[in-house]
Amino acid sequence: MAFEQATIKVEKEALFAELRAAIERAFSAGVVEKLLKRLDSRGIRIRDFDSVLEKQAIEHVDATLREARKAARTLYQDLPVSDQAQMREFYLSKLETVDVALRHKFKRVFQYY
Repeated sequence: MAFEQATIKVEKEALFAELRAAIERAFSAGVVEKLLKRLDSRGIRIRDFDSVLEKQAIEHVDATLREARKAARTLYQDLPVSDQAQMREFYLSKLETVDVALRHKFKRVFQYY
């Protein structure tokens, strides 16, 4: 019998979708290196989601959020706790999709504490 993760309904779907899309754009092939450079220059580890939000790294690389004058941190804080947990899990799963060559290039950003 295999483990199957329980499905939790997203409460604030519009906010969740907006932040999820911004994270997807930040981790897209043409943009992720810019995100990693930003994190590296600020001394932020990629798994420290709170610091990534606090230092506005996602807005820096995502023109859509910037043009809408929205902050990823604000979107995240406006989500209920259950949605925040799912967003954090989504973010952590996206960082695992970063190319191995980029992980090696930015090994300091990917280091565990």
